[in-house]
Amino acid sequence: MLMNNNETKRLSRLIAILTQLQTKRRLTAVELANRFSVSVRTIYRDMKSLEQAGVPIATEEGKGYNLLEGYRLPPIMFTEDEANAIVTAGQLIAQNKDASFVRDYAEAVNKIKAVLRYNTREKANLLADRMKFYQNPQLERSSDYLSILQKALTNFNPVKIAYLSLGNERSVRVVEPFALLNTQENWLLVGWCHLRNAYRIFRLDRIETMTVLPETFEPHKLTLADYFSSLEK
Repeated sequence: MLMNNNETKRLSRLIAILTQLQTKRRLTAVELANRFSVSVRTIYRDMKSLEQAGVPIATEEGKGYNLLEGYRLPPIMFTEDEANAIVTAGQLIAQNKDASFVRDYAEAVNKIKAVLRYNTREKANLLADRMKFYQNPQLERSSDYLSILQKALTNFNPVKIAYLSLGNERSVRVVEPFALLNTQENWLLVGWCHLRNAYRIFRLDRIETMTVLPETFEPHKLTLADYFSSLEK
């Protein structure tokens, strides 16, 4: 039996809702309604349909929906446009100066390619062979700490760093990672420095050694927008 256009749209929306729930910790009905341009009542019906289909959705009154821990969707089939976007991003990232970022993304792309349909994968490989970016043409790698800092930031672990300033002054600091910024030249760590008792910016290529400390810190109340606003004052 063929599905009509409304049924096809609804099925696509249900799959997209599942994807959203898997990639985010919690979503409200209002957020989902805005995301898919439907009414909140429609989202309520969609969530009921997913529950009836056996999807383990947890609902918290006033807080929203989330998938129960451990539930995973089967591999997602990427469209050709999506695969091309991933390949293009990979070509840009290959020029990045942080070795850990390049290494981790390359491994992720290999896993993504494994679930692509054969024809899509062949086209993606052809595209990769026919693109060239000239930023950092010598493929210089000046840091190898981005992956470590990403995990420290999301797990709220302070890091102990030996840092060489632009004036060639060495110092040892304990820093609470707050944000990671990228320029075309370098990655920057914004963190709460225990030595200075203030937010400071550190270039990753100036970090000589780094140790992730086992303790955790309280998540920063400041948002990244708040931080940038404070710099303008």
